[in-house]
Amino acid sequence: MKRKIILPILLVAAVLGVVLASSGIGRNADAGNKHILVAFFSATGNTKSVAETAATALNADLFRIVPVEAYTEADLGYGADARVHREQSDPSSRPGIKNTVENWDQYDTILIGYPIWSGVAPKIINTFADSYDFTGKTVAFFCTSGSSGVEDSENALKGEFAGANFLPGTRFETGATVMDIRAWADSAGIR
Repeated sequence: MKRKIILPILLVAAVLGVVLASSGIGRNADAGNKHILVAFFSATGNTKSVAETAATALNADLFRIVPVEAYTEADLGYGADARVHREQSDPSSRPGIKNTVENWDQYDTILIGYPIWSGVAPKIINTFADSYDFTGKTVAFFCTSGSSGVEDSENALKGEFAGANFLPGTRFETGATVMDIRAWADSAGIR
């Protein structure tokens, strides 16, 4: 008789565990009082792969910054007519973001990832900065780039995130590993 009762209870517990894990509920439970969000923009997938690795390595929640108007291959070109060039050349450019972060107030630390465009972050990162109150939040930037470091983009962005406390950012190559992310997090004081 006990076996008939215990098996359904175990099945319910297993299903509940899968549901909670996939929903993100409790994801930061073992991170103590720190709730970390990895927010990222990725037009080609390179930054996405690093952001996903960072979320896994740091037991963080993941938020993809989705533009209202998706970037096409032509938009990402290098010519003067390319959308990226026009946006990056206009200091007031703020491409629209389609989605929003749920439960913003629960996050203490925000890691913001992006590719390097024209030596700095894409203008949609400025839109993200304008969209939320960063007062008292801890912010660290990471970029993906074949050669450019994070320093120029980091310096340009700091003024956009009013009231934030900043930790050192870094540049990752596309194949960044969990160990790479954890090494940066440890040296920057993120974990």
